[in-house]
Amino acid sequence: MAKLILSENMRVLDEFPLDRDCITIGRRGDNDIQIDDRAVSGYHCQILTVLNDSFLEDLQSTNGTYVNSKRITKHALHNGDIIILGTHQLQYENELASGEDDERYDKTMVIRPTLPQQSPQNDHPAAASEETGEAPTAPKRGHLKILNGTNKDKLFPLTRAMTTLGKPGQQVAAITRRGEKYVIIGVEADSANRYPTVNDNPVSSRSIVLNEGDVIQLNGIRMVFHIDQ
Repeated sequence: MAKLILSENMRVLDEFPLDRDCITIGRRGDNDIQIDDRAVSGYHCQILTVLNDSFLEDLQSTNGTYVNSKRITKHALHNGDIIILGTHQLQYENELASGEDDERYDKTMVIRPTLPQQSPQNDHPAAASEETGEAPTAPKRGHLKILNGTNKDKLFPLTRAMTTLGKPGQQVAAITRRGEKYVIIGVEADSANRYPTVNDNPVSSRSIVLNEGDVIQLNGIRMVFHIDQ
């Protein structure tokens, strides 16, 4: 499990596991991680965790949030990153972080629907079990069908462990698979503080399980969630 190590002046003060979808950090006592530092805002920043990846977001703090001495607004955390808040530091430790694209959260992320492709051979059920003589059942996959816009009726297969929809500065959501279920979490709201919605209900930092036929909307694009039969 990923964790943060809090220190000040080279002295370790505490450790905090990232065991929830959203962890808030700030000077006020109702934060998940409270830092008693006058340079830290009441609600300074938050960390959203989706599977093995965590995203740091500054909450319009007065003195800013820094990662490895660089001021950030949003940042995909990597193992060993040092978050600087006032006179305090938080070291991010997570050897399982994907590191798939070192700047994936700072780059433009857009919905790129594609027609479903035939599954590669290693995605098919394994050979028959020696004990039962039956092949194990392959887990059902989800996909999104675009309902409007230039890509209307196109399908967007959810083949990755985490699929990010939207782009920074606008509405952003992430869909992940947890066992047999898919869940969605709102990563970012737009300039009017409107989050993506599921069935017209806003989805913010708390994950929501997707059900067959749920309608997702963000940045004016509507899409319906389906589980392949």
